[in-house]
Amino acid sequence: MDGIEGIRGMSGLERETTARGSIVGSDLGDRIYSVITTAFAVCIPLLLIAIAIEIGRAAWPALHQFGFGFLTSSEWDVPAGKYGAAPAIFGTVVSSFIALVIATPLALGVAIFLSEFAPRWLQQPVAFLVDLLAAIPSVVYGLWGIFVMIPLLREDVVPFLRDTLHLGATPLFAGPAYGPSMLAAGIILAIMALPYISAVSREVLRAVPRSQREAALALGATRWEVIRDAVIPNARSGIIGGIILGLGRALGETMAVTMVIGNRAEISSSLLAPGYTMASLIANEFSEATSDLHLSALMAVGAVLFVITIIVNAIARWLVWSVSVRNEA
Repeated sequence: MDGIEGIRGMSGLERETTARGSIVGSDLGDRIYSVITTAFAVCIPLLLIAIAIEIGRAAWPALHQFGFGFLTSSEWDVPAGKYGAAPAIFGTVVSSFIALVIATPLALGVAIFLSEFAPRWLQQPVAFLVDLLAAIPSVVYGLWGIFVMIPLLREDVVPFLRDTLHLGATPLFAGPAYGPSMLAAGIILAIMALPYISAVSREVLRAVPRSQREAALALGATRWEVIRDAVIPNARSGIIGGIILGLGRALGETMAVTMVIGNRAEISSSLLAPGYTMASLIANEFSEATSDLHLSALMAVGAVLFVITIIVNAIARWLVWSVSVRNEA
């Protein structure tokens, strides 16, 4: 009360001076807050640039010595000082492709169910369980793959594919089933990429205006026709962005893939053969790299993976952003 009475007792000039002081103090606080948040925002791209520069400097000796042949050569002979990243690049691409083939239908099915069919009381629990897959450490996936998935593939799945579906004569399933293989790595990556694809697809499907659904229903479309002809076409770019985002997740996965892929530096047409990915190659040999050229070759592999991952994630973010902008307009 004394403070209020004191303010009331001020003259007009005193009150105006007090108000100006409050505005100036508030403006100073806003400026400090703006500078701090801007500095934090600028740190992220600067950190990315610093990482790119450091990786590029470390990778330059190998790239300079081997040239473009570093990306096309299949020879990785450490004692002879010959390094070629083609098997690792091939393994990364193939395992990621297998992951997308398996994960995309499952993720889209979950996203469509949660956004279009599931009752409200079921949406949150199912979405939470799917998103929880992204929180499981990759080493846990690797252990599950070693003790559960690989024996299952070797004893049940591969014999079924060969004997029942008669796929043993095809190059994709030729040769003995060792257990650790490109197929095992693809399945692990599919499980790990599924929550990312599902989460993005779910959000872009929900972002489609309700008027699109109502218009299709008013024209006599069935529930499935509404989803197929009205909802999915409007969310197509965002769904593709989610798939590419899942691809980026699969490209950079290290520990789980290292534990189940077999780690053999060769290119094979069979999915049952062991392989290598760029991430698993670095994880396996970085601690054992004694020569400067070996270390530089591993950093060159990391540089290739870095560039591919940045491009893939940038495309995914742009596609998701384009859907949001179009729906807001």
